[in-house]
Amino acid sequence: MHKWTKSNKQQTHTQHLLRTGNMSASIALTILRLKNFQVILHRSYSVRRTVKEILNVSLHAEKKPVTSAGWLRHVRKQKNVVFCSLYDGSTDKHLQVVADPQICHEELCTGCSVEVGGSLVPSQGRGQAVELQADHLSIVGPCDNEVYPIKPKTEYTADQLRAFPHLRARTILHQKLLRIRSTASMAVHKYFLDNHFLFVHTPITTSVDCEGAGETFSIKTGEELKPGAGGRDGPGHFFNSPTYLTVSGQLHLEVITGSFLKAYSFGPTFRAEKSLGRHHLAEFYMIEAEVAFTQSMECILQVMEGLVKSMTQSVLDSHEGEVEDLWKHSQVSDQSDIVNRLLNKTYIRMSYSDAIKILENKKDNFKESPKWGCDLSKEHEKFLVKHCGNVPVFVTDFPTEIKPFYCRQNEDHATVGAVDLLVPGVGELCGGSLREERHDILRPRLDNLGLTQPYHWYLELRQFGSVPHGGFGLGFERYLQCLLGIHNIKDTIPFPRWVQHCPL
Repeated sequence: MHKWTKSNKQQTHTQHLLRTGNMSASIALTILRLKNFQVILHRSYSVRRTVKEILNVSLHAEKKPVTSAGWLRHVRKQKNVVFCSLYDGSTDKHLQVVADPQICHEELCTGCSVEVGGSLVPSQGRGQAVELQADHLSIVGPCDNEVYPIKPKTEYTADQLRAFPHLRARTILHQKLLRIRSTASMAVHKYFLDNHFLFVHTPITTSVDCEGAGETFSIKTGEELKPGAGGRDGPGHFFNSPTYLTVSGQLHLEVITGSFLKAYSFGPTFRAEKSLGRHHLAEFYMIEAEVAFTQSMECILQVMEGLVKSMTQSVLDSHEGEVEDLWKHSQVSDQSDIVNRLLNKTYIRMSYSDAIKILENKKDNFKESPKWGCDLSKEHEKFLVKHCGNVPVFVTDFPTEIKPFYCRQNEDHATVGAVDLLVPGVGELCGGSLREERHDILRPRLDNLGLTQPYHWYLELRQFGSVPHGGFGLGFERYLQCLLGIHNIKDTIPFPRWVQHCPL
């Protein structure tokens, strides 16, 4: 602080000499530049460092002054010294701060936020090379430990922490999950960028239900919800037609692949499923991609497989230790073997018909009896993956009746070019298909469903330069569940929403 005051006084004095004519302009300009350069040097020298940066400091930087800020995981007070564990989310490790009790406020405790400055010295303890010998330690935000629900050195179950969605990001395991999630998200964009896909922001509000499942959230304004209100901008609707929260960006991506060879989106989707099960969320993130000028299902499978492997490799490269820590808390005993197969094995291909034959041979094992023409249940999907040695499985060519209208009809007229990617512990991770680009086949299908009018624009895409194309959607939270062996999907997302639960 003293250097700043001195520098500012010197700069003011130089400016005064220039105004009174006692110094030439060129000399004054040179002096001001030198003073500003000193200020810049001082700023860079005093910059606040993250815990990760400090712990990665080279040995020659020891005993240099450093400042940092964060929260205290643990505080241990002794007569002549206070030990604090400082974290800031930049790494899964903490920085040990050693301070004289005289500079520590009596309210210093677990959970409070602090700013700290001092010198780095060789650590006397195990686990890190340096520690911070504090010469000042100030509390930014105190924490009332009498009522603070996250107690130090206490393990909480995932169910318990879900009751505190505003605080669980302060726990060690959830911080690991959030860092891994961030890296996996960036890996999605890198994979598609490297493979020349266009990133598209598809809309969250939409007038179409891509899946046709009817499990949508309708959007209404406060005015529309008033008894007897008709709405300002149309017959009871803000947008002049019913609108919903999106269940998929696929149809909008198909619009884009009418003029771009490859496109993808990565954003929130919503399903109004009234399920409390561990595999369901009302709001989750979907990775969706479309590829133009392809009639090859194998082309789509390769993109899907490449994406999963690329994400997995990126996460392991950056967070191997944290991933292994989360595996230790998993209910899955062979999680490392599962991920090894996810990363290194070629995924198995089988038709829906072949899958049904496998299931029928073991039909006594299932609550729902498998038969051709019925969709695969979760227990069927998991059995097929185990049957294939816990290697991910592509199941292709489903019956027309159980897949959406946009799937391309196969030559047998009984099946469509659709695919599900099944993975260990989760079941279906991806769903995709070749899209029906032929107007004369798509139109009767929409007529039979009574969807011709709302999807007239989708039909027009088939009239104006249509091309064979296909794509898929991958549930991001399901991927994290598979990768990390997390039992409940609600623990893979920062703020989970499910039926009768949206606290923040």
